[in-house]
Amino acid sequence: MASSLSSNPFLGISRKDGFSGLGSLSSSDVRNLSSPSSLQFSAASPTPKKLQVKAAGSTFGTHFRVTTYGESHGGGVGCVVDGVPPRRPLSEADLQGDLDRRRPGQSRITTPRKETDTCKILSGVYEGKTTGTPIHVFVPNTDQRGHDYTEMSIAYRPSHADATYDMKYGIRAVQGGGRSSARETIGRVAAGAIAKKILKEFSGTEVLAYVSQVHSVELPAGLVDHDTLTLDQIESNIVRCPDPEYAEKMIAAIDTIRVRGDSIGGIVTCIVKNCPRGLGSPVFDKLEAEFAKALMSLPATKGFEIGSGFAGTFLTGSEHNDEFFLDEHNRIRTRTNRSGGIQGGLSNGEIISMRIAFKPTATIGKKQHTVTRDKHETDLITRGRHDPCVVPRAVPMVEAMVALVLVDQLMAQHAQCNLFPLNEDLQEPLELPKFVDADEAALSL
Repeated sequence: MASSLSSNPFLGISRKDGFSGLGSLSSSDVRNLSSPSSLQFSAASPTPKKLQVKAAGSTFGTHFRVTTYGESHGGGVGCVVDGVPPRRPLSEADLQGDLDRRRPGQSRITTPRKETDTCKILSGVYEGKTTGTPIHVFVPNTDQRGHDYTEMSIAYRPSHADATYDMKYGIRAVQGGGRSSARETIGRVAAGAIAKKILKEFSGTEVLAYVSQVHSVELPAGLVDHDTLTLDQIESNIVRCPDPEYAEKMIAAIDTIRVRGDSIGGIVTCIVKNCPRGLGSPVFDKLEAEFAKALMSLPATKGFEIGSGFAGTFLTGSEHNDEFFLDEHNRIRTRTNRSGGIQGGLSNGEIISMRIAFKPTATIGKKQHTVTRDKHETDLITRGRHDPCVVPRAVPMVEAMVALVLVDQLMAQHAQCNLFPLNEDLQEPLELPKFVDADEAALSL
């Protein structure tokens, strides 16, 4: 054993590099070592080595880091969440509410696939509290129908990810669309529920999303009061529109298209209340840029706007600018909110408002012209169970991605700007202000 160790070169260096084991030195070599002028070392040419493997495209966040895994028709789906603060109470029940809002089969206007989406926390929580180590959440798949995808193994579904996955990887999971399936978002929603809980406990921040448009049925601007909007209002109907009259119109539109085997799209509006000021970074990492990337990573998204959005292009500067004033607590506020709660890439404390456009579901029950994997033109009628309109189930997905961005930015702000005492003339603590606590308590009486 000893002789083999002495005669082998160091790991990663060959004898040709000029530095072999001592066992190979001759007596003349040893004598030469005593002469300083003859002592030489030849440096090996460094060979670039990739020492880190990342889950390409499946990990999100910097300080609060989420990796999702699993496929629509595999054994299950889930996520690993790293960076969760320790000693915070957490249970499966804290996640299950949002997973139930996302799950399939919840109403006649969603996919009929039946899944309970019951989650299990496998690590990172001990005796009901987070340990600060990675939290693993797992949700099993229980209602797969692989035979529904026989045709898709041969021909590409128009406007789906089938063809581009083959173009990129040269192989794909045919059943259910693999990673392009909306079941991937289970991991996002579970992680988002953790993020929402942290935001609410630390700074009183609340993330709420609702359906504001289905096809041509659109909520008029200003009809929903964002200051008083509640989760109960949103969840009062199956389409998740807080206005009962427009909710019925949206449901009717989805029902009409559903029986035709077709699909329609829509818009989800998302707001953030009680967001700490100063979240985000200048230039490349502006808060709205982080939101845009997060939300456009959701399946079927086609557009994003914040504040006045594209409509702001029709205004002049004097019409668009949000003038400042001092409120009753001597805080700097804006009289209007066309900026959407973000100025210069940083949150200003006003309600953040954004809109996300979702295309019609790509998989439909109508005959469509397409091409096979071996490059022959053909017609395809897809089978399987799919949403006639994705926006009602997209609501918790949107909330999750916004919450993930915010908690990541909150941690970044705390790390950079809160290590030393604040400039109290210009800055506020990240925690929920005491007067906001008092105001909310008064409203609950």
